[in-house]
Amino acid sequence: MEPDVPVFPATERAVLSVADFARLLDVLRTEGRILVGPTVREGAIVYAEIRGVEDLPVGWTEEQEAGSYRLRRRNDDALFGYSIGPQSWKPFLFVPRLRLWTAEREADGFAVQPELPAAPRLALIGARSCDLHAIAVQDRVFLAGPFADPDYGARRDGVFVVAVNCGQAGGTCFCVSMKTGPRVTRWFDLVLTELVDAPHRFVVEVGSERGTALLARVASEPASEADCVQADQCVDRTARSMGRSLDTADIKELLYRNPEHPRWDNVAARCLSCANCTLVCPTCFCFAVEDHTDLTGEHATRERRWDSCFTLEHSYLHAGSVRTTAKARYRQWLTHKLAAWIDQFGTSGCVGCGRCITWCPVGIDLTEEVSAMRANPAAVPQTAKDTRDGDA
Repeated sequence: MEPDVPVFPATERAVLSVADFARLLDVLRTEGRILVGPTVREGAIVYAEIRGVEDLPVGWTEEQEAGSYRLRRRNDDALFGYSIGPQSWKPFLFVPRLRLWTAEREADGFAVQPELPAAPRLALIGARSCDLHAIAVQDRVFLAGPFADPDYGARRDGVFVVAVNCGQAGGTCFCVSMKTGPRVTRWFDLVLTELVDAPHRFVVEVGSERGTALLARVASEPASEADCVQADQCVDRTARSMGRSLDTADIKELLYRNPEHPRWDNVAARCLSCANCTLVCPTCFCFAVEDHTDLTGEHATRERRWDSCFTLEHSYLHAGSVRTTAKARYRQWLTHKLAAWIDQFGTSGCVGCGRCITWCPVGIDLTEEVSAMRANPAAVPQTAKDTRDGDA
């Protein structure tokens, strides 16, 4: 399932006031869509169901560094004046827990009833370029193969995307290195660039016929040349102010050549195997399948839930866990993310959002680990044994 791509010239832009943008959200709701967007909750900017502009993080921004996240007030009323919070859109498309089927005992066995919950009609408000690239990666994982995931496909189908070009970079962002941002170029219906000087407004670009139809239902004006220049400068400033960078030249070969690099031991001495990095990652897709039976033996269910390659149980086979050390698990995660993913899905599994760096309790930084490995490649040659998937 390939999402919509821009079909109209990006130079044909319009301007929306804040009031007009609020009207646009109202129209989406009247069409029966559930609005999901950023809102302030429990000390963070998270994605949740919203009703309108009043629920957005007006005047809030965030400060992020390795192992550190803080909200702070801005000196303006920007609606999207932050980089990215701890969540991606993954929980709304690849849900954390899903019941696959139920079974009831009958005289001659069990009657199994598959379950496919009705998918909500979602409108994603404020999607950033890195996260749209992440959705495209998960589309390949769940939809492009011979066995498409029906629940993911139902939730993904028809999603309306109101994207936002980033007006500031986070301290752990490196989307420029991954060529995934900060400018939104694909997979959107409308994309906004927020200009907070008076008058507070949005420069809007259309990316689909649905976007054209929606924009026609609210008041807008053609964007002036000055507005377009200001919008472009805003995104360009963001691109020049990334908090991190990652040299991706031959990165797959670098990781494949260094399965016994001493840096893996360095990371293992700090890694808590807490799985935070995989839970906040917008592309990680590990899951486990669990069967549950009630005490009477009359009723059973099968559920899918998120899992992580950092848990000891995830690589459990009949004789025990394959990856028993933190070193082996971190090496598996990073090598799969930045190398094996390219072989498996034709793209990197990293979009440069930096969440894994921010939300690591001990501040492990994958850009730092790769740089250290690149600066001092291990002298130990790769053997025939596939240590990428084995233990240390």
